[in-house]
Amino acid sequence: MQVTDTESDVNANVGFLVWRLSTRWRAVLDRALAAHGLTQAQYSVLAPLYGLTRDGARPSQRKLADLTGLDAVYISKLVRALEKQGLVVRAASTADPRAVELSLTPSGIETARRAIALVRDTRDRLTAPLGGNDSERTAELAAVLRVLLDAPDIAE
Repeated sequence: MQVTDTESDVNANVGFLVWRLSTRWRAVLDRALAAHGLTQAQYSVLAPLYGLTRDGARPSQRKLADLTGLDAVYISKLVRALEKQGLVVRAASTADPRAVELSLTPSGIETARRAIALVRDTRDRLTAPLGGNDSERTAELAAVLRVLLDAPDIAE
């Protein structure tokens, strides 16, 4: 198989650029969230859980995994860490004893609110070259990324 110029030129390789941007954003968010005792990975569970539980719902770990696209085992690990910090409570589901339902503690709600605001401000700075969070160019980028994320997995 012959290697194309696009594959060897890192500045034109979309896969490399997406990976590099993701790595950069994660590092920036890890540094910002450290003030709240969180990692970016923990935030990726805490923020959606906050959204799901605002109306009193107690979503399962499976629902959270489906929503975030993260592996259920990884969700369980992150939830355990958040539980040890006193931010999340896990309980057996009354409807299905095999399922684990999640809720936020009062401290978890406050931490989630502060972290969401911090991440929004950080994301606005990271997207400033495109015009910030609410710009048309940022919306276009998000739409393109959703197309790629929504595409079916391809197995060789």
